[in-house]
Amino acid sequence: MHFAQVPAVDAASVPQDGFLLDVREDDEWAAGHAEGALHIPMGLIPARIGEVTEAAAEADRVYVVCRVGGRSARVTQYLLAHGVDAVNVDGGMLEWEAAGRPLTGDGDGQPRVI
Repeated sequence: MHFAQVPAVDAASVPQDGFLLDVREDDEWAAGHAEGALHIPMGLIPARIGEVTEAAAEADRVYVVCRVGGRSARVTQYLLAHGVDAVNVDGGMLEWEAAGRPLTGDGDGQPRVI
């Protein structure tokens, strides 16, 4: 699936203080995520769009991430259609981890992307 019309950046290009929206499921989030990211699973975005637009008002841009980039591309399209300056994180959290970006998790084990 290709989303040519969706703006994208690689994980290494996301600013340290960038607003990251993680749209993965709860188990994926718990295993490992970027510290400071806002977690709203993809299926809940329409119901929680107000949270995103409110948080986006404080940031220049919303960086949307999932595991590899497919779900986040769809959410990026949705946010753009609702007037939010959003960009897809190409390669998702797998690329985030590969780029050496920090991960935190909710459990006792080593944070990881699942």
